[in-house]
Amino acid sequence: MDIASLVGLLSGAAWLAAVLLILFFVIQASRGKPVAKSGLIILIVALVAVALSTISAGLVFIEPDQRGVVISAVSPKGYRDQALEPGLHWIIPFAENVVRYPISRQTYTMSIAPSEGQVSGDDSITARTSDGQEIYVDASVIFAIDPNQVVRVHILWKDRYAEELVRAQSRGVIRDVVSQYRVEEVVTSKRFEMAEALRQTMEKKLNDNGLVLVDFILRNITFSPEYAASVEQKQIAEQTAQQAKFVVEQKRQEAEQARQTAQGSADASVIRAKGEAEARVIEAQAEAQSLELIARALQSNPNLLTYQYITKLSPTVQTMMLPGNNPFILQLPNMIGQSSTTP
Repeated sequence: MDIASLVGLLSGAAWLAAVLLILFFVIQASRGKPVAKSGLIILIVALVAVALSTISAGLVFIEPDQRGVVISAVSPKGYRDQALEPGLHWIIPFAENVVRYPISRQTYTMSIAPSEGQVSGDDSITARTSDGQEIYVDASVIFAIDPNQVVRVHILWKDRYAEELVRAQSRGVIRDVVSQYRVEEVVTSKRFEMAEALRQTMEKKLNDNGLVLVDFILRNITFSPEYAASVEQKQIAEQTAQQAKFVVEQKRQEAEQARQTAQGSADASVIRAKGEAEARVIEAQAEAQSLELIARALQSNPNLLTYQYITKLSPTVQTMMLPGNNPFILQLPNMIGQSSTTP
């Protein structure tokens, strides 16, 4: 409890004591038992009560989050030019009084939700975009009274600044700024740009009236039911198109994979055929070289062929019997001893 409040309580107690004393003295006098010097006692108590009331009327304590505007009956302007700072102050009793204003941050919310804003029910701002679409905007304004312009706020608005300044200006500024954007821009590419434009405009409006804008919050944007339905249909169509595009891309990849597989099989077949052909060429070359060597050997030794024929026969064969009317295919050399021919 501050000193000014304490003095006020003491003043009230003194006046109560004076009234009780008067009642007591009257009762005693009615019983024939008057109190000596009762009038003097009442006068002293009354003087103390008047003094305390005068001091209480002159003492003013300003909280740290407040400023006080002094309304003065002795000033030509009717007020003091400077607001009272935090602390204990003395004003002219009964000729001046103080109107306190908070300088702490305050929030004014306008929302479609019935219980969120300062106004009960739907208090969202209805605005139209540049392409004629109707939208509903929820916003919050965080502001404070400029401590150096408290007197000006009192003169211009008194305690009506929240409703008649912040609320009214916010709704007008939102409608003006929204009308400069298309509905698609409001919710996508230019939403932050729009919010910044709203903040700058509101800041200037409030500064011109002695308030400081701390923040302007664009809480929510709601569309009309018709536009919301069209947006939903558009999103469904876009999702369908994306799905179709995905299917086409998948088929293309599958076709490319099949083509690459076929190309790989074809390349493998070509490589295999080429290898087989090269193998046959090498085999033929080897066979030709072998025949050439055999031919050269036969030219130098004609009996070599007969020898090879004989070596291929079974080792147990000693005699060959042929029909008498058939000539020999080969002239066999004498083997063991002198061979004879049986007709």
